[in-house]
Amino acid sequence: MSFNIGLSGMRAASKDLNVTGNNIANAGTVGFKQSRAEFADVYAASVLGTGKNPQGSGVLLANVSQQFNQGNINYTQNALDLAINGNGFFQVSNNGAVSYTRAGYFGTDREGFVVDNFGYKLQGYAVDGNGNLQNGVVSDLQVQTTNQAPKASSKIDTVFNLNSTNGSPSAWTSAYEGWLTTNPGDTAGALTAANGTFDPADPTTYNSSTSLNIYDSQGNAHVMTQYFVKTSANTWDMRVLVDGRNPANPSSTDAFDTTLTFDSSGSLQGTTAGDFALNADGTLRLTNWVPAISNGATPAVWSANGAQAATGGITIDLTKSTQFASSFAVNSVAQDGYTTGELAGLEIDDTGVIFARYTNGQSKVQGQIVLANFANVQGLTPVGKSQWVQSFESGEPVVGTPRSGTLGALQAGALEDSNVELSDQLVNLIVAQRNYQANAKTIETESAVTQTIINLR
Repeated sequence: MSFNIGLSGMRAASKDLNVTGNNIANAGTVGFKQSRAEFADVYAASVLGTGKNPQGSGVLLANVSQQFNQGNINYTQNALDLAINGNGFFQVSNNGAVSYTRAGYFGTDREGFVVDNFGYKLQGYAVDGNGNLQNGVVSDLQVQTTNQAPKASSKIDTVFNLNSTNGSPSAWTSAYEGWLTTNPGDTAGALTAANGTFDPADPTTYNSSTSLNIYDSQGNAHVMTQYFVKTSANTWDMRVLVDGRNPANPSSTDAFDTTLTFDSSGSLQGTTAGDFALNADGTLRLTNWVPAISNGATPAVWSANGAQAATGGITIDLTKSTQFASSFAVNSVAQDGYTTGELAGLEIDDTGVIFARYTNGQSKVQGQIVLANFANVQGLTPVGKSQWVQSFESGEPVVGTPRSGTLGALQAGALEDSNVELSDQLVNLIVAQRNYQANAKTIETESAVTQTIINLR
């Protein structure tokens, strides 16, 4: 009996050494989770039981349990390196065979799919053609590496303040007064004469101006400039040129015109459409812009460039603009058009949303990474490559986005180190070695006792 007991002890110590050695070998493996050998004693059993004072029959390996405690997070320079801070596993697919991992070595393959270092595709929520996440439909994540198509400007939001202490510009006033001198009482004619003095090259013909880029359907940038001329108390003319040309007629330099009226509190009260269309909400709409290009000659000849403006025109929102007794200032300006852009980089936030940044300053959602968790993570079956697969003991995976429910947060540009503590494992080696030696001594002693019995005469 002692031979079997000692032999079981040596086998147990050997298995303990194997488990400890595997932990040590993977101390530098990203996403690795250490294991622990768990042993149980053995007693001989019979139909009538083992009695009040049974004698043990040795030891057996009851289980090798995995320890899923958090490993250290190590920051890298790769934006697609990912670490999970908290619960959960990345879900990857190898031609439909799903496995789970904490190793966040990810990159893109030649088709733009996000893959790990074994070529398995990372799973998540993809986006539709409009960039909307398809929540609930888990699929292979793919980054669109093609150039971003341009978008024609369709909306301009501008908030500015016109200086209420300004008088009419000097050239405008001179023309107005000059007309009245020769045509006493004809204020209508004087106003027409004054308005005809506007010259974008002569700052004395307007009070203030501001410019911004707008884009046509091919992504060409055009400079739209707004000039403001005070015509009377609380009333301003806004003149608009695109590339210094008439928006609707590239061969002309006549500006589009609209009138802005402010109330006594300095808020914009109304807008007269002029050359623009007037929307029901008080915004303007530029409906007949013809994108133009110069031939580069001197003098330049301008003609249509073959591109188009946005369908429906460009809505210009000036409704939040003011007229206060302070200097002219543009408080905010925004437009929704852009030129074509090349992929400049990827960013992933802590909820797993993948953003693509383009050279045109735009960004686009490319998908969202999902995580999976299990009721019994120790029931997962390890299959190597720092991966596990579902088993009966683990239960079904609970899939969700990072930071939802009990799932952890994602850290981009980082990897989770192995959770092996080398100092602990080295101590375990010594203990396992001593156990092996002690059980070998048991066999040696039993052998000596047996030999003594054999030698009895």
